[in-house]
Amino acid sequence: MVEINNIELMRLQLQAELDSRKTRHSRNKLGQFATPTALATDMLEYAKALLPGNIRFLDPAFGTGSFYSALLKTFPSSQIAEAVGYEISPDYGLQASEFWQDRPLKLKIDDFTRATPPTSEAAKFDLIIANPPYIRHHHLTNPEKQRLQNITYQTVGIKLSQLAGMYCYFLCLADAWMAENAIAGWLIPSEFMDVNYGKQIQEYLLSRVTLLHIHRFDPQDLLFADALVSSAVIWLKKIRPTTDRMVKFTYGGSLKAPQVEKYIPIEGLGDTAKWKNFIVPHFRSDDKSLKLSDLFTIKRGLATGANQFFILTPEQIDRHQLPEEFLKPILPSPRYLSVEEIAADLAGNPLVDRQLFLLACHLPEAEVKSKYPALWNYLLLGVKAGYSQRYLCRHRCPWYLQENRPASMFLCTYMGRKGQKTGLTFRFILNHSRATAANVYLMLYPKPNLEKILNINRQLVKVVWQGLQEISSEILAGEGRVYGGGLHKLEPKELGNATAKNILAVLPASFGRH
Repeated sequence: MVEINNIELMRLQLQAELDSRKTRHSRNKLGQFATPTALATDMLEYAKALLPGNIRFLDPAFGTGSFYSALLKTFPSSQIAEAVGYEISPDYGLQASEFWQDRPLKLKIDDFTRATPPTSEAAKFDLIIANPPYIRHHHLTNPEKQRLQNITYQTVGIKLSQLAGMYCYFLCLADAWMAENAIAGWLIPSEFMDVNYGKQIQEYLLSRVTLLHIHRFDPQDLLFADALVSSAVIWLKKIRPTTDRMVKFTYGGSLKAPQVEKYIPIEGLGDTAKWKNFIVPHFRSDDKSLKLSDLFTIKRGLATGANQFFILTPEQIDRHQLPEEFLKPILPSPRYLSVEEIAADLAGNPLVDRQLFLLACHLPEAEVKSKYPALWNYLLLGVKAGYSQRYLCRHRCPWYLQENRPASMFLCTYMGRKGQKTGLTFRFILNHSRATAANVYLMLYPKPNLEKILNINRQLVKVVWQGLQEISSEILAGEGRVYGGGLHKLEPKELGNATAKNILAVLPASFGRH
Protein backbone atom coordinates (compact mmCIF):
# COMPACT_ATOMS: atom_id res chain seq x y z
CA MET A 1 0.00 0.00 0.00
CA VAL A 2 2.88 2.36 0.78
CA GLU A 3 4.29 1.69 -2.67
CA ILE A 4 0.95 2.45 -4.35
CA ASN A 5 0.59 5.70 -2.39
CA ASN A 6 4.09 6.75 -3.45
CA ILE A 7 3.26 5.95 -7.06
CA GLU A 8 0.16 8.15 -6.83
CA LEU A 9 2.24 11.04 -5.47
CA MET A 10 4.62 10.71 -8.40
CA ARG A 11 1.70 10.53 -10.84
CA LEU A 12 0.26 13.75 -9.40
CA GLN A 13 3.64 15.42 -9.92
CA LEU A 14 3.64 14.26 -13.54
CA GLN A 15 0.06 15.51 -13.98
CA ALA A 16 0.95 18.95 -12.60
CA GLU A 17 4.00 19.18 -14.86
CA LEU A 18 2.06 18.25 -17.99
CA ASP A 19 -0.83 20.59 -17.13
CA SER A 20 1.62 23.47 -16.62
CA ARG A 21 2.76 23.13 -20.23
CA LYS A 22 -0.71 24.02 -21.46
CA THR A 23 -2.71 27.18 -21.01
CA ARG A 24 -5.98 27.08 -19.12
CA HIS A 25 -7.75 28.06 -22.34
CA SER A 26 -6.27 25.16 -24.34
CA ARG A 27 -7.15 22.62 -21.65
CA ASN A 28 -10.69 23.98 -21.47
CA LYS A 29 -11.00 23.69 -25.25
CA LEU A 30 -9.77 20.07 -25.15
CA GLY A 31 -11.79 19.25 -22.04
CA GLN A 32 -8.72 18.06 -20.14
CA PHE A 33 -9.52 18.03 -16.42
CA ALA A 34 -7.77 15.43 -14.27
CA THR A 35 -9.82 13.50 -11.71
CA PRO A 36 -8.92 14.26 -8.08
CA THR A 37 -7.27 11.33 -6.28
CA ALA A 38 -9.88 11.07 -3.51
CA LEU A 39 -12.75 10.95 -5.98
CA ALA A 40 -11.02 8.37 -8.17
CA THR A 41 -10.50 6.19 -5.10
CA ASP A 42 -14.14 6.61 -4.03
CA MET A 43 -15.34 5.52 -7.46
CA LEU A 44 -13.16 2.41 -7.57
CA GLU A 45 -14.17 1.42 -4.04
CA TYR A 46 -17.81 1.85 -5.04
CA ALA A 47 -17.19 -0.32 -8.11
CA LYS A 48 -15.51 -3.03 -6.06
CA ALA A 49 -18.66 -3.44 -3.99
CA LEU A 50 -20.58 -4.09 -7.23
CA LEU A 51 -18.03 -6.46 -8.79
CA PRO A 52 -16.75 -9.15 -6.41
CA GLY A 53 -15.14 -11.34 -9.10
CA ASN A 54 -12.32 -10.92 -11.63
CA ILE A 55 -12.56 -7.90 -13.89
CA ARG A 56 -11.41 -6.57 -17.23
CA PHE A 57 -10.97 -2.79 -16.81
CA LEU A 58 -11.24 -0.02 -19.40
CA ASP A 59 -10.63 3.71 -19.09
CA PRO A 60 -11.38 5.36 -22.48
CA ALA A 61 -10.01 8.78 -21.41
CA PHE A 62 -6.89 7.75 -19.52
CA GLY A 63 -4.94 10.99 -19.04
CA THR A 64 -2.06 10.10 -16.72
CA GLY A 65 -4.07 7.33 -15.06
CA SER A 66 -5.89 8.60 -11.97
CA PHE A 67 -8.44 5.77 -12.22
CA TYR A 68 -5.81 3.14 -12.98
CA SER A 69 -3.86 4.26 -9.92
CA ALA A 70 -7.03 3.94 -7.83
CA LEU A 71 -7.70 0.52 -9.40
CA LEU A 72 -4.31 -0.76 -8.24
CA LYS A 73 -4.94 0.65 -4.78
CA THR A 74 -8.44 -0.84 -4.47
CA PHE A 75 -8.40 -4.18 -6.29
CA PRO A 76 -5.89 -6.97 -5.61
CA SER A 77 -3.76 -7.72 -8.66
CA SER A 78 -5.15 -11.25 -8.75
CA GLN A 79 -8.62 -9.83 -9.47
CA ILE A 80 -7.51 -7.65 -12.42
CA ALA A 81 -7.56 -9.89 -15.49
CA GLU A 82 -6.76 -7.02 -17.88
CA ALA A 83 -6.49 -3.22 -17.82
CA VAL A 84 -6.76 -1.12 -20.99
CA GLY A 85 -6.64 2.62 -21.49
CA TYR A 86 -7.13 5.04 -24.38
CA GLU A 87 -5.58 8.50 -24.46
CA ILE A 88 -5.96 10.73 -27.50
CA SER A 89 -3.28 13.27 -26.53
CA PRO A 90 0.33 12.17 -27.16
CA ASP A 91 1.42 14.87 -24.69
CA TYR A 92 -0.21 12.89 -21.89
CA GLY A 93 -0.24 9.42 -23.42
CA LEU A 94 3.50 9.05 -24.09
CA GLN A 95 4.42 10.24 -20.62
CA ALA A 96 1.77 7.99 -19.05
CA SER A 97 3.03 4.98 -21.04
CA GLU A 98 6.53 5.55 -19.70
CA PHE A 99 5.25 6.12 -16.18
CA TRP A 100 3.24 2.85 -16.07
CA GLN A 101 5.66 0.75 -18.14
CA ASP A 102 6.33 -1.66 -15.26
CA ARG A 103 2.62 -2.36 -14.76
CA PRO A 104 0.37 -4.76 -16.73
CA LEU A 105 -1.41 -1.94 -18.56
CA LYS A 106 -2.27 -1.76 -22.26
CA LEU A 107 -2.33 1.97 -22.98
CA LYS A 108 -3.24 2.95 -26.52
CA ILE A 109 -2.51 6.48 -27.72
CA ASP A 110 -5.54 6.76 -29.94
CA ASP A 111 -8.98 8.34 -30.27
CA PHE A 112 -11.44 6.11 -28.41
CA THR A 113 -14.30 7.29 -30.62
CA ARG A 114 -12.47 5.89 -33.66
CA ALA A 115 -11.39 2.61 -32.06
CA THR A 116 -13.07 -0.67 -33.01
CA PRO A 117 -14.89 -2.29 -30.08
CA PRO A 118 -14.37 -5.99 -29.30
CA THR A 119 -16.57 -8.41 -31.23
CA SER A 120 -16.57 -11.31 -28.78
CA GLU A 121 -18.22 -11.23 -25.39
CA ALA A 122 -15.05 -12.61 -23.77
CA ALA A 123 -12.98 -9.68 -25.04
CA LYS A 124 -15.36 -7.05 -23.68
CA PHE A 125 -14.95 -5.28 -20.35
CA ASP A 126 -16.56 -5.83 -16.97
CA LEU A 127 -15.73 -2.40 -15.58
CA ILE A 128 -15.53 0.96 -17.33
CA ILE A 129 -14.59 3.96 -15.24
CA ALA A 130 -14.12 7.26 -17.03
CA ASN A 131 -13.90 11.02 -16.84
CA PRO A 132 -14.45 11.70 -20.56
CA PRO A 133 -13.25 14.95 -22.15
CA TYR A 134 -15.62 17.85 -21.61
CA ILE A 135 -15.33 19.25 -25.13
CA ARG A 136 -18.28 21.52 -25.77
CA HIS A 137 -20.19 21.24 -29.02
CA HIS A 138 -18.92 24.55 -30.45
CA HIS A 139 -15.37 23.16 -30.36
CA LEU A 140 -16.44 20.27 -32.62
CA THR A 141 -16.52 20.78 -36.39
CA ASN A 142 -19.68 19.93 -38.29
CA PRO A 143 -18.04 16.94 -40.05
CA GLU A 144 -16.85 15.64 -36.67
CA LYS A 145 -20.32 16.02 -35.18
CA GLN A 146 -21.80 14.15 -38.13
CA ARG A 147 -19.28 11.32 -37.73
CA LEU A 148 -19.96 11.03 -34.02
CA GLN A 149 -23.71 11.17 -34.50
CA ASN A 150 -23.56 8.40 -37.10
CA ILE A 151 -21.47 5.96 -35.07
CA THR A 152 -23.49 6.69 -31.92
CA TYR A 153 -26.70 5.88 -33.78
CA GLN A 154 -25.13 2.68 -35.13
CA THR A 155 -24.06 1.72 -31.61
CA VAL A 156 -27.12 2.45 -29.48
CA GLY A 157 -29.82 3.53 -31.95
CA ILE A 158 -30.00 7.06 -30.54
CA LYS A 159 -29.19 10.23 -32.49
CA LEU A 160 -27.61 12.80 -30.22
CA SER A 161 -28.32 16.50 -30.54
CA GLN A 162 -25.94 18.83 -32.40
CA LEU A 163 -25.54 20.57 -29.03
CA ALA A 164 -24.20 17.47 -27.28
CA GLY A 165 -20.69 17.65 -25.86
CA MET A 166 -18.04 14.98 -26.40
CA TYR A 167 -18.82 13.27 -23.09
CA CYS A 168 -22.25 12.28 -24.44
CA TYR A 169 -20.66 10.40 -27.34
CA PHE A 170 -18.19 8.63 -25.04
CA LEU A 171 -21.00 7.46 -22.78
CA CYS A 172 -23.02 5.98 -25.63
CA LEU A 173 -20.12 4.53 -27.65
CA ALA A 174 -18.75 2.68 -24.61
CA ASP A 175 -21.91 0.57 -24.67
CA ALA A 176 -20.36 -1.61 -27.39
CA TRP A 177 -17.31 -2.29 -25.19
CA MET A 178 -19.28 -3.56 -22.19
CA ALA A 179 -19.83 -7.23 -21.45
CA GLU A 180 -23.23 -8.41 -20.27
CA ASN A 181 -23.74 -7.37 -16.61
CA ALA A 182 -20.73 -5.00 -16.81
CA ILE A 183 -20.64 -1.95 -14.56
CA ALA A 184 -19.76 1.57 -15.69
CA GLY A 185 -19.10 4.64 -13.60
CA TRP A 186 -19.05 7.94 -15.48
CA LEU A 187 -17.85 11.24 -14.05
CA ILE A 188 -19.56 13.78 -16.30
CA PRO A 189 -21.03 17.30 -16.20
CA SER A 190 -24.36 17.27 -14.39
CA GLU A 191 -25.93 19.53 -17.02
CA PHE A 192 -27.33 16.49 -18.89
CA MET A 193 -29.97 16.46 -16.13
CA ASP A 194 -31.11 19.99 -17.00
CA VAL A 195 -30.67 20.74 -20.71
CA ASN A 196 -32.60 19.72 -23.81
CA TYR A 197 -29.73 17.80 -25.40
CA GLY A 198 -29.59 15.69 -22.25
CA LYS A 199 -32.90 14.04 -23.16
CA GLN A 200 -31.13 11.61 -25.48
CA ILE A 201 -28.70 10.66 -22.69
CA GLN A 202 -31.66 10.14 -20.38
CA GLU A 203 -33.25 7.97 -23.07
CA TYR A 204 -30.12 5.80 -23.24
CA LEU A 205 -29.96 5.43 -19.46
CA LEU A 206 -33.62 4.43 -19.25
CA SER A 207 -33.94 2.15 -22.28
CA ARG A 208 -30.57 0.56 -23.07
CA VAL A 209 -29.06 -0.16 -19.65
CA THR A 210 -30.09 -0.40 -16.02
CA LEU A 211 -29.49 2.91 -14.31
CA LEU A 212 -28.35 2.23 -10.76
CA HIS A 213 -27.34 5.50 -9.14
CA ILE A 214 -26.78 9.17 -9.93
CA HIS A 215 -24.77 11.26 -7.50
CA ARG A 216 -24.73 15.00 -8.11
CA PHE A 217 -22.04 17.03 -6.38
CA ASP A 218 -22.87 20.36 -4.78
CA PRO A 219 -21.98 23.02 -7.40
CA GLN A 220 -20.38 25.11 -4.67
CA ASP A 221 -17.75 22.37 -4.30
CA LEU A 222 -15.70 22.64 -7.46
CA LEU A 223 -14.09 19.29 -8.21
CA PHE A 224 -12.03 20.85 -10.97
CA ALA A 225 -10.61 24.21 -9.89
CA ASP A 226 -10.19 25.50 -13.45
CA ALA A 227 -13.42 24.18 -14.95
CA LEU A 228 -16.68 26.03 -14.56
CA VAL A 229 -18.81 22.92 -14.46
CA SER A 230 -20.75 21.01 -11.83
CA SER A 231 -20.32 17.27 -11.88
CA ALA A 232 -22.20 14.03 -11.40
CA VAL A 233 -21.29 10.35 -11.22
CA ILE A 234 -23.54 7.92 -13.06
CA TRP A 235 -23.53 4.20 -12.25
CA LEU A 236 -25.11 1.81 -14.72
CA LYS A 237 -25.22 -1.90 -15.47
CA LYS A 238 -25.18 -3.46 -18.94
CA ILE A 239 -28.49 -5.25 -18.69
CA ARG A 240 -31.91 -4.35 -20.01
CA PRO A 241 -33.95 -2.43 -17.42
CA THR A 242 -37.08 -3.65 -15.73
CA THR A 243 -40.03 -1.32 -15.25
CA ASP A 244 -40.42 -1.90 -11.52
CA ARG A 245 -37.01 -0.88 -10.25
CA MET A 246 -35.93 2.18 -8.25
CA VAL A 247 -33.02 4.49 -9.09
CA LYS A 248 -30.86 5.88 -6.33
CA PHE A 249 -30.35 9.67 -6.43
CA THR A 250 -27.89 11.35 -4.08
CA TYR A 251 -26.69 14.92 -3.73
CA GLY A 252 -23.83 16.75 -2.03
CA GLY A 253 -21.07 15.39 0.15
CA SER A 254 -19.38 12.33 -1.33
CA LEU A 255 -20.39 9.04 -2.90
CA LYS A 256 -20.00 7.35 0.47
CA ALA A 257 -21.61 10.08 2.56
CA PRO A 258 -24.10 12.16 0.54
CA GLN A 259 -26.16 14.96 2.07
CA VAL A 260 -29.39 13.83 0.37
CA GLU A 261 -30.48 10.32 -0.66
CA LYS A 262 -33.68 9.38 -2.47
CA TYR A 263 -35.03 6.42 -4.45
CA ILE A 264 -37.13 7.29 -7.49
CA PRO A 265 -39.28 4.80 -9.47
CA ILE A 266 -37.81 4.45 -12.94
CA GLU A 267 -41.17 4.99 -14.63
CA GLY A 268 -41.29 8.50 -13.18
CA LEU A 269 -38.00 9.53 -14.75
CA GLY A 270 -39.22 9.40 -18.32
CA ASP A 271 -41.90 11.99 -17.60
CA THR A 272 -39.59 14.52 -15.98
CA ALA A 273 -37.40 16.76 -18.15
CA LYS A 274 -35.14 18.00 -15.35
CA TRP A 275 -33.83 15.16 -13.26
CA LYS A 276 -32.04 17.57 -10.95
CA ASN A 277 -35.40 18.35 -9.36
CA PHE A 278 -35.41 14.93 -7.74
CA ILE A 279 -32.39 15.66 -5.58
CA VAL A 280 -31.18 19.27 -5.69
CA PRO A 281 -32.69 21.41 -2.92
CA HIS A 282 -34.89 23.84 -4.81
CA PHE A 283 -38.11 25.78 -4.90
CA ARG A 284 -40.43 25.53 -7.87
CA SER A 285 -43.17 27.97 -8.69
CA ASP A 286 -46.10 26.61 -6.69
CA ASP A 287 -48.77 28.72 -8.40
CA LYS A 288 -49.09 27.58 -12.01
CA SER A 289 -52.20 29.66 -12.70
CA LEU A 290 -50.07 32.43 -14.20
CA LYS A 291 -46.49 32.25 -15.43
CA LEU A 292 -44.18 34.96 -16.71
CA SER A 293 -44.54 33.48 -20.21
CA ASP A 294 -48.25 34.37 -20.01
CA LEU A 295 -47.34 38.03 -19.60
CA PHE A 296 -44.11 38.40 -21.57
CA THR A 297 -42.40 37.25 -24.72
CA ILE A 298 -38.92 36.48 -23.43
CA LYS A 299 -35.83 36.45 -25.65
CA ARG A 300 -32.09 36.35 -25.18
CA GLY A 301 -30.36 39.60 -25.99
CA LEU A 302 -28.61 39.79 -29.33
CA ALA A 303 -25.42 37.90 -30.11
CA THR A 304 -23.13 40.06 -32.22
CA GLY A 305 -20.56 37.42 -33.08
CA ALA A 306 -17.72 39.80 -32.13
CA ASN A 307 -18.52 42.21 -29.32
CA GLN A 308 -15.09 43.86 -29.45
CA PHE A 309 -15.78 44.90 -33.05
CA PHE A 310 -19.50 45.68 -33.04
CA ILE A 311 -19.93 47.26 -29.59
CA LEU A 312 -18.15 50.60 -29.48
CA THR A 313 -17.37 53.45 -27.12
CA PRO A 314 -17.96 57.09 -28.18
CA GLU A 315 -14.17 57.46 -28.50
CA GLN A 316 -13.97 54.58 -30.96
CA ILE A 317 -16.89 55.99 -32.95
CA ASP A 318 -15.17 59.38 -33.21
CA ARG A 319 -11.84 57.83 -34.14
CA HIS A 320 -13.33 55.86 -37.04
CA GLN A 321 -15.87 58.57 -38.00
CA LEU A 322 -18.73 56.08 -38.07
CA PRO A 323 -22.11 57.39 -39.27
CA GLU A 324 -24.70 57.95 -36.55
CA GLU A 325 -27.57 56.30 -38.43
CA PHE A 326 -25.95 52.88 -37.99
CA LEU A 327 -25.38 53.18 -34.27
CA LYS A 328 -27.80 52.05 -31.56
CA PRO A 329 -27.27 52.48 -27.83
CA ILE A 330 -26.66 49.15 -26.08
CA LEU A 331 -26.49 48.42 -22.37
CA PRO A 332 -23.17 47.49 -20.80
CA SER A 333 -22.63 44.07 -19.23
CA PRO A 334 -24.35 43.67 -15.84
CA ARG A 335 -20.98 43.85 -14.09
CA TYR A 336 -20.64 47.44 -15.34
CA LEU A 337 -24.24 48.37 -14.54
CA SER A 338 -24.41 49.88 -11.07
CA VAL A 339 -28.14 50.72 -11.13
CA GLU A 340 -31.32 48.66 -11.35
CA GLU A 341 -33.37 51.43 -12.98
CA ILE A 342 -31.94 53.05 -16.12
CA ALA A 343 -32.90 56.63 -16.88
CA ALA A 344 -32.55 58.19 -20.33
CA ASP A 345 -31.43 61.50 -21.79
CA LEU A 346 -33.55 63.51 -24.24
CA ALA A 347 -32.32 61.40 -27.15
CA GLY A 348 -33.31 58.20 -25.35
CA ASN A 349 -29.74 57.13 -24.63
CA PRO A 350 -29.22 55.39 -21.27
CA LEU A 351 -27.72 57.45 -18.46
CA VAL A 352 -25.13 54.92 -17.35
CA ASP A 353 -21.46 55.16 -16.48
CA ARG A 354 -20.35 53.11 -19.47
CA GLN A 355 -21.81 54.47 -22.72
CA LEU A 356 -21.77 51.93 -25.54
CA PHE A 357 -23.21 51.72 -29.04
CA LEU A 358 -23.98 48.83 -31.35
CA LEU A 359 -22.88 49.01 -34.97
CA ALA A 360 -25.95 47.78 -36.85
CA CYS A 361 -26.00 48.16 -40.63
CA HIS A 362 -28.27 46.22 -42.97
CA LEU A 363 -27.05 47.73 -46.26
CA PRO A 364 -25.23 45.53 -48.79
CA GLU A 365 -21.48 45.89 -49.10
CA ALA A 366 -21.58 47.70 -52.45
CA GLU A 367 -23.86 50.41 -51.08
CA VAL A 368 -21.77 50.85 -47.94
CA LYS A 369 -18.61 51.15 -50.05
CA SER A 370 -20.08 53.82 -52.33
CA LYS A 371 -22.02 55.90 -49.78
CA TYR A 372 -20.20 55.45 -46.47
CA PRO A 373 -16.44 55.23 -47.03
CA ALA A 374 -15.56 55.61 -43.34
CA LEU A 375 -17.85 52.75 -42.39
CA TRP A 376 -16.47 50.68 -45.28
CA ASN A 377 -12.92 51.21 -44.06
CA TYR A 378 -13.95 50.08 -40.58
CA LEU A 379 -15.60 46.94 -41.99
CA LEU A 380 -12.39 46.15 -43.88
CA LEU A 381 -10.59 46.24 -40.54
CA GLY A 382 -13.04 43.60 -39.33
CA VAL A 383 -12.36 41.42 -42.35
CA LYS A 384 -8.61 41.77 -41.84
CA ALA A 385 -8.96 40.82 -38.16
CA GLY A 386 -10.94 37.70 -39.09
CA TYR A 387 -14.27 38.77 -37.55
CA SER A 388 -16.13 38.17 -40.81
CA GLN A 389 -15.17 34.47 -40.61
CA ARG A 390 -16.42 33.89 -37.09
CA TYR A 391 -19.27 31.41 -36.80
CA LEU A 392 -22.20 33.84 -36.43
CA CYS A 393 -20.82 36.41 -38.86
CA ARG A 394 -20.11 34.03 -41.71
CA HIS A 395 -23.68 32.71 -41.47
CA ARG A 396 -25.13 36.20 -41.98
CA CYS A 397 -25.57 38.17 -45.18
CA PRO A 398 -23.97 40.61 -45.08
CA TRP A 399 -21.60 39.35 -42.39
CA TYR A 400 -22.03 42.51 -40.27
CA LEU A 401 -25.85 42.27 -40.12
CA GLN A 402 -27.21 42.27 -36.55
CA GLU A 403 -30.23 40.58 -35.00
CA ASN A 404 -33.32 42.67 -34.43
CA ARG A 405 -33.67 43.20 -30.69
CA PRO A 406 -35.71 46.33 -29.91
CA ALA A 407 -35.26 47.90 -26.51
CA SER A 408 -37.35 46.34 -23.76
CA MET A 409 -38.57 47.97 -20.54
CA PHE A 410 -37.83 44.88 -18.48
CA LEU A 411 -34.63 42.87 -18.46
CA CYS A 412 -33.23 40.03 -16.40
CA THR A 413 -29.60 39.03 -16.13
CA TYR A 414 -28.91 35.75 -17.92
CA MET A 415 -26.50 34.38 -15.33
CA GLY A 416 -25.32 35.18 -11.83
CA ARG A 417 -24.11 34.04 -8.45
CA LYS A 418 -25.90 34.75 -5.20
CA GLY A 419 -24.75 38.14 -3.95
CA GLN A 420 -23.29 38.24 -0.47
CA LYS A 421 -24.93 41.57 0.30
CA THR A 422 -28.21 41.37 -1.63
CA GLY A 423 -28.80 37.61 -1.47
CA LEU A 424 -30.03 37.85 -5.09
CA THR A 425 -28.89 35.58 -7.90
CA PHE A 426 -30.58 37.36 -10.79
CA ARG A 427 -31.25 41.07 -11.30
CA PHE A 428 -34.36 42.58 -12.90
CA ILE A 429 -33.62 45.86 -14.66
CA LEU A 430 -36.12 48.59 -15.52
CA ASN A 431 -35.01 50.29 -18.73
CA HIS A 432 -36.44 53.70 -19.65
CA SER A 433 -34.01 54.16 -22.54
CA ARG A 434 -33.99 53.03 -26.16
CA ALA A 435 -30.95 50.85 -25.56
CA THR A 436 -30.99 47.25 -26.70
CA ALA A 437 -29.05 44.54 -24.87
CA ALA A 438 -26.56 41.79 -25.65
CA ASN A 439 -27.08 38.12 -24.83
CA VAL A 440 -25.93 38.51 -21.23
CA TYR A 441 -29.50 39.71 -20.60
CA LEU A 442 -32.96 38.23 -21.08
CA MET A 443 -35.38 40.73 -22.60
CA LEU A 444 -38.99 40.66 -21.42
CA TYR A 445 -41.44 42.17 -23.93
CA PRO A 446 -44.97 42.66 -22.52
CA LYS A 447 -47.60 40.74 -24.46
CA PRO A 448 -50.44 42.79 -26.03
CA ASN A 449 -52.87 42.71 -23.07
CA LEU A 450 -50.20 43.70 -20.56
CA GLU A 451 -48.71 46.27 -22.94
CA LYS A 452 -52.13 47.87 -23.38
CA ILE A 453 -52.60 48.22 -19.62
CA LEU A 454 -49.09 49.65 -19.16
CA ASN A 455 -49.69 52.19 -21.91
CA ILE A 456 -52.93 53.32 -20.25
CA ASN A 457 -51.41 53.56 -16.77
CA ARG A 458 -47.65 54.20 -16.92
CA GLN A 459 -47.43 54.08 -13.12
CA LEU A 460 -47.97 50.34 -13.34
CA VAL A 461 -44.61 49.93 -15.12
CA LYS A 462 -42.71 50.32 -11.85
CA VAL A 463 -45.23 48.20 -10.00
CA VAL A 464 -44.74 45.34 -12.49
CA TRP A 465 -40.96 45.75 -12.19
CA GLN A 466 -41.19 45.53 -8.42
CA GLY A 467 -43.29 42.39 -8.80
CA LEU A 468 -40.53 40.85 -10.89
CA GLN A 469 -37.96 41.75 -8.26
CA GLU A 470 -40.04 40.01 -5.59
CA ILE A 471 -39.78 36.61 -7.31
CA SER A 472 -37.48 34.71 -4.99
CA SER A 473 -34.00 33.72 -6.06
CA GLU A 474 -34.82 30.15 -5.00
CA ILE A 475 -37.71 29.94 -7.46
CA LEU A 476 -35.64 31.37 -10.32
CA ALA A 477 -32.72 29.08 -9.54
CA GLY A 478 -35.10 26.11 -9.37
CA GLU A 479 -36.33 26.83 -12.88
CA GLY A 480 -32.81 27.29 -14.31
CA ARG A 481 -29.57 25.37 -14.14
CA VAL A 482 -26.45 25.63 -12.02
CA TYR A 483 -22.79 25.22 -12.87
CA GLY A 484 -19.57 24.91 -10.89
CA GLY A 485 -18.92 27.51 -8.22
CA GLY A 486 -22.64 28.26 -7.86
CA LEU A 487 -23.04 29.98 -11.24
CA HIS A 488 -26.74 29.98 -12.18
CA LYS A 489 -28.16 30.43 -15.68
CA LEU A 490 -31.67 31.04 -16.97
CA GLU A 491 -32.82 30.46 -20.53
CA PRO A 492 -35.92 32.31 -21.83
CA LYS A 493 -38.22 29.29 -21.45
CA GLU A 494 -36.94 28.66 -17.93
CA LEU A 495 -37.59 32.24 -16.85
CA GLY A 496 -40.99 32.00 -18.49
CA ASN A 497 -41.91 29.10 -16.20
CA ALA A 498 -41.52 31.22 -13.06
CA THR A 499 -44.65 32.31 -11.23
CA ALA A 500 -46.21 35.66 -12.08
CA LYS A 501 -48.61 35.80 -9.12
CA ASN A 502 -46.81 38.84 -7.65
CA ILE A 503 -47.55 40.73 -10.85
CA LEU A 504 -51.11 39.48 -11.18
CA ALA A 505 -51.85 40.82 -7.71
CA VAL A 506 -51.14 44.42 -8.77
CA LEU A 507 -52.91 44.38 -12.14
CA PRO A 508 -56.54 45.44 -12.64
CA ALA A 509 -59.07 42.78 -11.71
CA SER A 510 -60.26 42.60 -15.31
CA PHE A 511 -56.85 41.51 -16.55
CA GLY A 512 -56.75 38.05 -18.15
CA ARG A 513 -54.20 35.97 -19.87
CA HIS A 514 -55.62 36.30 -23.34
